[in-house]
Amino acid sequence: MKNITFICTCFLLMIPFSVLFAQNDLEQLIQDDSTAREKVSATFKSTHLINAQSTETIHKKELEFRVDHRFGDIAGGTGGIGNFFGLDQSTDIRIGFDYGVSDKLNIGIARAKGATAATQLYEANFKYRFLEQTTDNAIPLSLAFFGSGTISGVKASDDPAASTSYKNFNDRITYVSQLVMARKFSPIFSFELIPTYVHRNYTIFGDQNGIFAVGAGGRLKISKRMAIVADYFLPFRDKTKKDYVENVNQQKFYDALGVGLEIETGGHVFHLNFTNATAIQESQFISETTSSWGKGQYRWGFSISRRFSFNKEKAGGY
Repeated sequence: MKNITFICTCFLLMIPFSVLFAQNDLEQLIQDDSTAREKVSATFKSTHLINAQSTETIHKKELEFRVDHRFGDIAGGTGGIGNFFGLDQSTDIRIGFDYGVSDKLNIGIARAKGATAATQLYEANFKYRFLEQTTDNAIPLSLAFFGSGTISGVKASDDPAASTSYKNFNDRITYVSQLVMARKFSPIFSFELIPTYVHRNYTIFGDQNGIFAVGAGGRLKISKRMAIVADYFLPFRDKTKKDYVENVNQQKFYDALGVGLEIETGGHVFHLNFTNATAIQESQFISETTSSWGKGQYRWGFSISRRFSFNKEKAGGY
């Protein structure tokens, strides 16, 4: 009931904003019936918020280089001045490249350290934006689909109950599917919902392979080049299996929550963020976050991206 209430609340929160801006759009159309239908631009300024994907894609024949980094706990039992508030540690690092096959379709590859037992992660992904919000509200949302497959290169464990006691190659693969639904309510505020399915071919004994989750995120512009961003993921786990795994590992699962500051600097989009998620990739932070904000187990991180154009009409990077 709690999970259902959360989802309903997210949708209900969107209704008054939708009505307000739909009314404004209607009044504008009444004043000028010849208003051309235009696509809403820059719902978000990056292909990601903090942990979450956005509906944004890069343009055709563009290459985006992106680096994500997560440090150690700022506070709690393993934080504090002893490890310089987490800066002496690194829980996860991801380096990725995305290429625009078209303005709507991106493909990408990445390598991540990994923050759980499954490390040495190799990822292939794609994102397809198949619907874009319009200024006349005829299309009220932007929709994109994100899919990825991740392979762990870590040495297989000899413990048959471990999550990495791989017997064959397929055991190393994890799949992620996401439908990203976003709306730009005003020039300063955008919001998105992300129904998600994560499938792990192999897990620790007693855990579930497939997990459904719902993510939510938003962007609030505070100046010409700065904005506050936040996202949250709620996984729907089988209670019996969740309790069993938590009891065996003596670790509790938590929902991933991130907040941060987005800064535009020419061709760069720089994110300074705080999150309790130790992992960066969807295949891990949605299903295996065991750090809690309440226990001081949150960390500073950053994301930086740079785009390069291979379009002859747009020579050079920007």
